[in-house]
Amino acid sequence: MTSQDQPKQEQQGKAQRFLELHRPGQPLLMPNPWDAGSAKLLASLGFEALATTSSGFAATLGRLDGSVTRDEAIEHAAALSAAVGVPVSADLEQCFADEPDGVAETVRLAIGAGLAGCSIEDYSGQVGDSIYELDLAADRVAAACDVAHAGPVHLVITARAENHIRGRDDLDDTIARLQAFERVGADVLFAPGVSALDDIRRLVDTVERPVNVLAMPGGPSVAELAGVGVARISVGGAFAYTALGAVVEAARELREEGTYDYWQIARPGAAAARAAFT
Repeated sequence: MTSQDQPKQEQQGKAQRFLELHRPGQPLLMPNPWDAGSAKLLASLGFEALATTSSGFAATLGRLDGSVTRDEAIEHAAALSAAVGVPVSADLEQCFADEPDGVAETVRLAIGAGLAGCSIEDYSGQVGDSIYELDLAADRVAAACDVAHAGPVHLVITARAENHIRGRDDLDDTIARLQAFERVGADVLFAPGVSALDDIRRLVDTVERPVNVLAMPGGPSVAELAGVGVARISVGGAFAYTALGAVVEAARELREEGTYDYWQIARPGAAAARAAFT
């Protein structure tokens, strides 16, 4: 094996390991770091895989979700993947393209970034009906899978049905979409915003591929999700915004009270960072 072959073999191993970690009933807990430092910290705490967060990354740039370019997202994902030894999947939104050919190019770039997986969603971001029509949505996922599964690295494709976080509370349509994505080769299925346990159970029971669930306030616990066969749980931008929330509270205390109790949180954070970054 040449020195040029080694990174590709390492990526191949990470992608295979990432897929193997999806065990229905034993969900992979996959947090979403927002920069290389948070990725190293979370990996040091024992998480077996990580995923980028589009909203969390956008926040590091002082922007709202949906405002990052493809080049920025790929560069960010590559930096996080290089920072840790665990598999990293990338939140690539709608793969920065409406047509399947553009989706395929984004996935090629994701493979080149050293990733173990990436996601593609059916949210177009367009004014009006912002969810891609079903046939086009499935064609887009098929294009992603064709590229992701063609070479030695089996990039794990997570296909997302966005209905429930885009104002369309239609579980039947969501299930039809996930089934279509499954038929064209998606490795993992994800419908963010589906949070009632009975709905999640129904969703899991109607597909054969592993299902990811987004941890939501007041939603089912990890044990409850495991009980209905969920294979992966992610947090989206929640950890990034938790960190920002701690900064807001520390700033408020300093400005309004003139005290420094925020060090109660800062000290263990500093210790964890020193251990992770050594």
